[in-house]
Amino acid sequence: MLRPRLLLLAACLAALFPALAPAQLPPLIPRDVILGNPERARPRLSPDGKRLAWLAPDAKNVLQVWIKTVGSEDDKVITADKKRGIRQFWWAKDKRTLIYAQDLDGDENFHLYGVDLDNGNVRDLTPVQGARAFLVDLLPEFPDEALISTNIRNRQLFDVQRVNLKTGAMQLDTENPGDVSSWVSDAKFQVRAAVATLPNGGVEVRVRDDVKSPWRSFVKVGPDEILEAVVFSADGKSLVLKSSVGRDTAALVAKDLASGQEKVLAESAEVDADEVIVNPKSYVIEAVAFAPGRTTWKVLDPAVKGDYEAIAKLQDGDFTVVDRTEADDTWLVAFDSDTKPGRTYQWDRKTKTGKLLLNARPKLDAYQLATVKPVVITARDGLKMNGYLTLPAGVPPKNLPMVLNPHGGPWARDRWGFNGYTQLYANRGYAVLQVNFRGSTGYGKKHLYAGNRQWGLKMHDDLIDAVNWAVKEGVADPKRVGISGGSYGGYSALAGVTFTPEVFACAVDIVGPSNLKTLIGSIPPYWKTFRAIFDVRMGNVDDPKDAELIKAASPLFKADKIVRPLLIGQGANDPRVKQAESEQIVAAIEKSGGSCTYVLYPDEGHGFARPENRIDFTAREELFLATNLGGRHEPMPGDKIPGSTAVVKVVEGKKKP
Repeated sequence: MLRPRLLLLAACLAALFPALAPAQLPPLIPRDVILGNPERARPRLSPDGKRLAWLAPDAKNVLQVWIKTVGSEDDKVITADKKRGIRQFWWAKDKRTLIYAQDLDGDENFHLYGVDLDNGNVRDLTPVQGARAFLVDLLPEFPDEALISTNIRNRQLFDVQRVNLKTGAMQLDTENPGDVSSWVSDAKFQVRAAVATLPNGGVEVRVRDDVKSPWRSFVKVGPDEILEAVVFSADGKSLVLKSSVGRDTAALVAKDLASGQEKVLAESAEVDADEVIVNPKSYVIEAVAFAPGRTTWKVLDPAVKGDYEAIAKLQDGDFTVVDRTEADDTWLVAFDSDTKPGRTYQWDRKTKTGKLLLNARPKLDAYQLATVKPVVITARDGLKMNGYLTLPAGVPPKNLPMVLNPHGGPWARDRWGFNGYTQLYANRGYAVLQVNFRGSTGYGKKHLYAGNRQWGLKMHDDLIDAVNWAVKEGVADPKRVGISGGSYGGYSALAGVTFTPEVFACAVDIVGPSNLKTLIGSIPPYWKTFRAIFDVRMGNVDDPKDAELIKAASPLFKADKIVRPLLIGQGANDPRVKQAESEQIVAAIEKSGGSCTYVLYPDEGHGFARPENRIDFTAREELFLATNLGGRHEPMPGDKIPGSTAVVKVVEGKKKP
């Protein structure tokens, strides 16, 4: 009964808002074109450059790894995932093994699998139920081995295991003493750096001269600094770090292991050093990215300066080198662009020419995408926030319905480029605003740590200030602003309709926590080493002194304030934000006489990986936004998208918005 009423209301709203009349906007982009599986994506060359691997859907629309001989048309699929699809893979250095990662229905306990391309055999390299693994390093000098970090020995801690790719034999290489969160190996395939999270939330980088030497403290900072280990020099005598010590933003520095002498390699007063491109054979730092709005490269190695200058001319967009042959004569270069996304070029270093290797979503070329503009917004206390404004094509950029789309993390950031959801919102007629509020990474330690203990406080004020900016600029209609986000963005959506219940016309929460105490109380065991960071940046849920801070920042306890329409999406197997986080606020809304729609996906985790579920929730969100903000939407066939596992609960209370 609910759906026909919503459709009728959406049609009425469309008639009331002539600025969104379909004739003025570009044609609707089908959901599956913009958010479905890519046709081909993430190409990678074998080390000898003779074979190419990539991701593509099989006949059942499940992402698999495919390979071919370069220059031939002998494409074949080499994996056989049944449902969830593969998203990560690597070529081993033995030239015959391909490694991929997969979890079970979104539980994030990823196993690493090795596919023998000679005989087709697949081996689980980390065959322990309930354990999680990720790749540390592969080196050509050790072609039959892989360094893998896994919590097989202790579910709370990640050791480094040395795995034989021929036999599957696993040997403990480096044991975690109890506080190490990441490891760095050197050019001799030895683990020689460990990054530890300290009890006060600070970071310590420890090093050792070789695997027989004891660990020693190399750099130790408090919780108000940024510190990250990147790579050893080829001779193993210095370690490259991202460090904010002595400055606001994190610079890329090389620090001598014996003397401690430090050399700044690249820095920006505006933003932290971002992606670092390292030559895999010489270990020379070739280029460093900086991205205040769009990405620019500071080239450090003269040997690649001509390559970077020429690559930038291939197409408009931000690019990065994603792969190269061992001979370093061929690169794969991926471009990210707001209007020309998903293109990867094969770059010939000798001739300095590139050819388009693949387009991940060629069907998008038939549609008009919206441009994404970097903006700077000033918060009420003077803090400068970088963000991105996307305006729908074909209509005047005035008094539009708007979707505020806060990022997850919150210790992450939004970037310029293609975002399927942002483009879908814009295509439906909405302005879209993304803002790197305080607590976001990438803009220096002052910006990051300005978010400490500010969940639901100044971090939320930043989002409200962003809305007010858009209204003042004349872009947004203050009566037609919605908020939609995932993870911390989902929390922000819940905060929006509880802490400031009159600001947003509607809200969409995807896997967002509702109670910070239960959030931390149910985190995975392997988050042990990160717990101190939450205590510093969010507040300690176990400290009575922080009890009121934590409760006041939890939307659950203000569920009775919700008077605006709310749509909630949740994965049943989410290890980070458990199902209970959504269900407890749904129960509180129901108890207080409020309304919401809750959609649970039994085979998903922290977000919706299966395209059938992703498109199903998007279809529901489209209709929801059209009903409450007045945009347009693509019709949904039936009660759910075919193949989706959605379980829907509608709570219809008596409160009026």
